[in-house]
This record gives sequence, C-alpha cells and structure tokens, in this order.
Amino acid sequence: MKNRPGKTKIILFGDPTRPHAIEARERFIAFAGEKIEILSNCFDHTCPSVELLRQADFAVVFGGDGTILGAARQLCETKVPVIGVNVGKLGFLAEFSIEELANEFDRILMGKALIEKRMIIHCMVLREGRIIFSSTAVNDTVITAGPPFNMIEMKLTVQGQPLAVCIGDGIIISTPTGTTAYNLSAGGPILAGNLSAVVITPVCPHSLSFRPIVIDADNRIQIKMVRMNEQTTLLMDGQVHQRLLYGDIVEVQKHPGQFLVVSNPDHTQWSTLADKLNWAKRPRYSEDVM
Repeated sequence: MKNRPGKTKIILFGDPTRPHAIEARERFIAFAGEKIEILSNCFDHTCPSVELLRQADFAVVFGGDGTILGAARQLCETKVPVIGVNVGKLGFLAEFSIEELANEFDRILMGKALIEKRMIIHCMVLREGRIIFSSTAVNDTVITAGPPFNMIEMKLTVQGQPLAVCIGDGIIISTPTGTTAYNLSAGGPILAGNLSAVVITPVCPHSLSFRPIVIDADNRIQIKMVRMNEQTTLLMDGQVHQRLLYGDIVEVQKHPGQFLVVSNPDHTQWSTLADKLNWAKRPRYSEDVM
C-alpha cells in the first residue's frame, strides 16, 4: 500500500447487473466507514483517468473473475493492488467474501496483507505492417476458429525462430494466472501464479504430438495466420476481441505493468484449486474391501 497519511483512498469497481454486487458494495461502505475515502465509483462502467487511478491505495472489485479481469486491465499501469470480493459463481481471483473482507480489512489497511505480483501480457495485431489492434490480458490471448468452424492454420515463431505450425481449432497463450482458465480446460498445465512464464496450448490440434509448452515470458511470440475462417477472432481475456484476416500477425509479449492482487490469508492457490475444482482430491475408496 502507498505510504500516505489520512484516509485510505479507494476506487470501487463492479458490475451493477450482477446479483448481490450492489449489496456487497453497500456492506463494504458500511464497515469501512470513516477509514476510507472513495475517489471514484466505477460501477457505471465509466472510470477516471489513469492519473486519478494512480492516486488510489486499493481498488475494491465486487463481482466474479470477469469483473476483476476488466478492472485489472485498467489498473495494470497504476501499481494499485486489487481486493477482489466474490459475488460470482467461482471466483479464483476474487479471493474474499464480504464477510472475510470485513474481518481482514483493518489488517489490510495496516499494510500486513500479502500482495501478490502477477504478470500480464500485451498483444497486438499487425496487418500489412501496421498495428491495427493493441490490448493487454491478465489471463490469456486466444485465437479461435469461428464460423464456419473449419480448422485453421497458424505459423508460430518464438524470438524469430520457427516453433511449429498449428492446425486445429485455435491456440491459447496463457499467463500463469490464466492457466486455471481456458488453458486448463484445453489440457494445459497449471503454473504457480507468481511465475514469469507463458503457456502455449493448442486447441484440438490435428496432431497427436502437439502438446502444450511453457516458455520464458520475456520471449516474443508471433503467430501468422495462414488459413482461417470468415469469423476467426482474437480474444483477450474472453472480453476484448478483434477479427483476423489472412496474413495478419498476432504478436504477444510480456507487458511491463503488473496485476497486483491482495491475497486472502485463509486461502492459497492450491487450496482454492482443491476447494473449487476438486483438484488433487483423493479417490473415493470403498470402506469395505472384499
């Protein structure tokens, strides 16, 4: 937390259409009371300038992981830690319930909370040598085949060196934070959230031997579109999208900013995986062995 006198400066984020988000915000304001100064309320989807965001000590986000991903993209260059309050269904990034935040809030204000640094990635699309799209992602960059859903073909290079030709339904470039999202469903590995690495995971490749790989995040990845569909699309965190054309080059690399997240002391990445996805749970052994 920034070392500033007076009240703790807060930016509020949330999705007003999500059930219980407004209620959780009001409960937070009630117990935080005189301890905080709210610089801006971004529930109406309009946020202040980066300069004002930088003045905050914390951003408190009420929602699910999608709401946090959207807020994190706006905060990635501000060094403002995010406190995620889960009012969604799963909540890997939203680590606190409103009750847990009430119990831990004084400790957070005293600077005793653990703040994890998570890498993010930057992606741009080059078309005939011009940058036509640019965005950041906390979880992943995905190229998806799109209608009419024929297989697509992409040429991958890493640091200018040919890596592979991917023929299939698409490809996922995932941060460590995003490895428990689409990457995991596509058969990719789970990485510790504080690593500086990316995972390249093909989506239904037309090859039994094209398995996911992990590379250093400082490497620059380029993906040239060779064969595609009419609606082949680039997706950032499943929220920002750009249609791709033949010959487009998608370039992905580590962003200099970071996603800072306040950790819940009662949870770890591994306990969250176990609790919410039943990861590494013991088999259901029969009590009576014949």
